[in-house]
Amino acid sequence: MRTKKTKDLTLFAFFLAVELILLFTPLGFLRIGPLSATLMHIPVIIAAVTMGWKYGAALGLIFGICSVWNATFAPGITSFCFSPFITIGGISGNYASLIVALVPRICIGLVSYGVFTLCRKHKVNESINVVAAALAGAIINTVLVLGFIYLFFGQAYAQALSISFDTLLAVLMGVVFSNGIAEAVIAAVVTLMVYKALKPILKQSA
Repeated sequence: MRTKKTKDLTLFAFFLAVELILLFTPLGFLRIGPLSATLMHIPVIIAAVTMGWKYGAALGLIFGICSVWNATFAPGITSFCFSPFITIGGISGNYASLIVALVPRICIGLVSYGVFTLCRKHKVNESINVVAAALAGAIINTVLVLGFIYLFFGQAYAQALSISFDTLLAVLMGVVFSNGIAEAVIAAVVTLMVYKALKPILKQSA
């Protein structure tokens, strides 16, 4: 019988493969105007709630690296926010691009696991627990990405969008309440379905 660690590594390899498939297909980053909606946060959340924060954070880092890759080799008008290796419209990325691309994605795994563990500690219904963890992970990703963009690239981002910097915060808040909520709901539904499917395997390896 395989040990829990072996099963976790097998699951991690599977989720890594899913991330790479998403990266190299249109499903990974769906262009919506200047931004990209994504499904790549979902494997990170699932890894965090099924295997723990270390696996979740590691897969989040891989998600972030995929973001840098996508911004570098399939750039849009605001991809300088995610890659230090490109210049778009005279605006270049820099070290802060790596913060935008990597830190929020690592936090997906940490926050999802934290919420999952906290809810379990207080004996919350398991399905609600998983949904809460997924919603928290997806929302922290959206909020941190857009927050870091505003902090590090606010003027340049507004220039790229041809809008006034004074209106940028309202625009970003609009993204949170449109794309962000949609991504969070999708993450919650898919995470719960996959968690229930994996539950027999998780019990065997406990």
